Amino acid sequence: MKHLRIIGALLMRELTTRFGREGIGFLWVIGEPLLFCFGVLIMWSIIKPSYEHGIRLGPLTMTGYMSLLLYRHMISFSLGAIQANVGLLHHRTIGIMHIFIARNLMEFAGATAAFVVVYLTLMAIGEVSLPEDWLLLYSGWLTVAWTGFGLGLLFAGLATRFEIMERLVPVLTYAMIPLSGAFFMVGWLPEKYREAFLLVPMPHGIEMVRGGVFGEFVHTYYHPGYAWAVSAALAITGMLLLADAKNRIVIE
Repeated sequence: MKHLRIIGALLMRELTTRFGREGIGFLWVIGEPLLFCFGVLIMWSIIKPSYEHGIRLGPLTMTGYMSLLLYRHMISFSLGAIQANVGLLHHRTIGIMHIFIARNLMEFAGATAAFVVVYLTLMAIGEVSLPEDWLLLYSGWLTVAWTGFGLGLLFAGLATRFEIMERLVPVLTYAMIPLSGAFFMVGWLPEKYREAFLLVPMPHGIEMVRGGVFGEFVHTYYHPGYAWAVSAALAITGMLLLADAKNRIVIE
């Protein structure tokens, strides 16, 4: 219970410090990913056909881009988590993992709420129907979040030891776009390359989300056990790298 109270307090602090008390405040957690997603949807609807390989552009873009946005936000906000909250480490009850969990929970909650709003909007205009497999959709979204958390911890841990990582990570997140499978289906790849591509953990969650949305209408390829195991290894490596970060950071 003590850890839950600490994380809850850190969540409220994050909301206040990042979004303030004026205007829409904490609603910007939802509004920010909404603006990004709708912007991409509008742009793609102008320059691309309504269907890609028999799949509507709207839900294809929504499932891919919202997942990609969750990945990138979890990584980018994990990277600066310690520096932004370094003063809190004066308190013995607050650990480094409390900060990371609070930040990532906020990003997950905001992205999830934005996903629901975008989904309902696309339903209202007839672009998508109710999910075909709710359990697969939920499992896929949690897999996306778990992979993002693992990557975020790994990059944050590396950044505490190698200053160059703060410059490399933004570049790496752009390299993630083609590796994530956000804007194409794994089934569109030549068969001989599919299993090699699925060695990357990121596409699995997105394929599961799409499998939940589209059902048997499309062929999806994923190995959830593999994705969770690799992401767990990333998270553990990140935690090991962060284990003595508190001792190596100068708290002023």
